Amino acid sequence: MEQLVKFSVVVNEGPYTHQASDSAYQFTKAALEKGHEIYRVFFYHDGVNNGTRLTVPPQDERNIQVNWTELAEQHELDLVVCVAAAQRRGVLDKSEADRLGKDADNIAPGFRISGLGQLIDAGIASDRLVTFGD
Repeated sequence: MEQLVKFSVVVNEGPYTHQASDSAYQFTKAALEKGHEIYRVFFYHDGVNNGTRLTVPPQDERNIQVNWTELAEQHELDLVVCVAAAQRRGVLDKSEADRLGKDADNIAPGFRISGLGQLIDAGIASDRLVTFGD
């Protein structure tokens, strides 16, 4: 019998610049289909760009942000965007936008903003921490 594993996933690259985001999504989806647990998906560095709701790819291309949102809804995934990396790249939720005096937010449904402590927690709580991208 196959042993089930509790994974956390780190995504360090943006959705349309490298293969990392697609690979992380496919890995996460496949792991869930095999019955493994995904403790958390943490988006760091340019990976935070996966969490903006303002991405509009051409209609005939995949929409990575929507893919992550739908997967999170189906499996109650914890999609965490690093707050410091997100601020540098203009990815904000309502509370961060208000706190920083910005007039809009753009966090996608299913994503939440938090700090690096969530990455540390994921590493401690999981059997395996799998990283995609540099």
